Amino acid sequence: MTDYLYLFYGLLFLVAFFYASVGHGGASGYLALMAIFGMAPEVMKPTALLLNLFVSLIAFIQFYRGGHFILRIFLPLAIASVPMAFVGGMMHIDSGLYKKILGVLLLIPVARFLFFANTPVDETRKTSVALSLLIGGSIGFLSGLIGIGGGVILSPVLLFLKWTDQKQTAAISALFIFVNSLSGLAGQFTKGIQFNNNMVWCVAIAFVGGLCGAYFGALRFKQSILKNILALVLLLAVYKLIFTHA
Repeated sequence: MTDYLYLFYGLLFLVAFFYASVGHGGASGYLALMAIFGMAPEVMKPTALLLNLFVSLIAFIQFYRGGHFILRIFLPLAIASVPMAFVGGMMHIDSGLYKKILGVLLLIPVARFLFFANTPVDETRKTSVALSLLIGGSIGFLSGLIGIGGGVILSPVLLFLKWTDQKQTAAISALFIFVNSLSGLAGQFTKGIQFNNNMVWCVAIAFVGGLCGAYFGALRFKQSILKNILALVLLLAVYKLIFTHA
């Protein structure tokens, strides 16, 4: 890891930039990078959630200012997800199983970036409180268990159900990620947390990347090349997590 530290930092900036531009905290991308660079799961989970807090909050502020946040859709999702993220954060799973679950979950953002990045929503549909609670609770539990904010799972669900358009999805996902990351970290604190010594630099780089990404995400700019690069990084992490013992 030490020999490739600057490469890690450069990729971290790009991940934070892109994820923030679509209203995500970036945990799945951070976890993919840390898996590729051989970090232990005990470090990966809290590190990703901590970075999520900064980047998702920046993204939310930008999209909120743009008038894209819908509180009535967010509330039932968060009410169910926050306690379940805490429960998931308290749980410890075997390192091998953790990597396999993470590898499978990383396929979700890969599919979205490559095939569903520009899914149009011409007309939104009425939401269901009961279904929102179910979705929120399920994603919240996985968020705490694996160390993600859950936005990368929530976003395609919202778009598939046509509850929100692209910008509204980004705004809701950003705050959803923030509250779940905070809850997941709280749950992990009950079991003890290990942080990497380079965490200050990681936070600073992710913060700057997220700030730039959230700013440009409020505008419309060509992201296709960056999406393909990020999808490739995620696929490399999936291969390493599922098919190797590294």
